[in-house]
Amino acid sequence: MTPSRGDVPGVRALGIDLGSKRVGVAVSDISGTIASALTTVHRSRSRRHDHAEIAKIVRLEECEVVVVGLPLSLDGSHGPAATSAVKEAKQLEQTVGVPVEMYDERFTTVTAERHMMEVGLDARQRRKVVDKAAAAVILQAWLDHRRNTWPTSVAP
Repeated sequence: MTPSRGDVPGVRALGIDLGSKRVGVAVSDISGTIASALTTVHRSRSRRHDHAEIAKIVRLEECEVVVVGLPLSLDGSHGPAATSAVKEAKQLEQTVGVPVEMYDERFTTVTAERHMMEVGLDARQRRKVVDKAAAAVILQAWLDHRRNTWPTSVAP
């Protein structure tokens, strides 16, 4: 039996765009097809507190996986930002109670900014939503990659 790409199991996922002042949050629909911007978590002085806030969202939205943006350098290497994000993702996984995956986030903020400009948001309006919009771009890319790389055949 050979399943089609439509046989990719649904997944409820939370997308995270880590920032030093704000954390953008997006969520997928239950089928794991569409990512939508959800909210922004404003950083406190405590990483533990920030992670607890994200864990609340994971539970509230009934997510099965958290996808954290990995800020690779343009050449694909791990610079200081990527190293920091990997460290924080490992800490976050200890709090949220579901698997945490990393996904390349190069150009996501640029993509989100460009889209918001196309729909006519001014700079002030963009600043309010850019973090969660970037999280949605990260999550949508992860969902698309998952769907496009899902095995298409089943071993007998």
